[in-house]
Amino acid sequence: MENSNRFFENRECKYFPCHKELENFNCLFCYCPLYNKKKCPGNPKFVEKEDQIIKVCTDCSFPHQPENYDKVVQRLKIER
Repeated sequence: MENSNRFFENRECKYFPCHKELENFNCLFCYCPLYNKKKCPGNPKFVEKEDQIIKVCTDCSFPHQPENYDKVVQRLKIER
């Protein structure tokens, strides 16, 4: 895919790919904007650490899949 306002791939990043490799890995949402959202469409896990529940997104590639760009943006509009 070509880099654009909807897709960006940074193969030079020392963390690339930060999740399981996808054919087209979208780095646009490097830090997931859905992390603090209550209803996350990805597949996070929740673990208890020091008496707190922590959201762990290590195995989630939802925001990095190019076809999910519109879903991420829509979710951000819904939950402000």
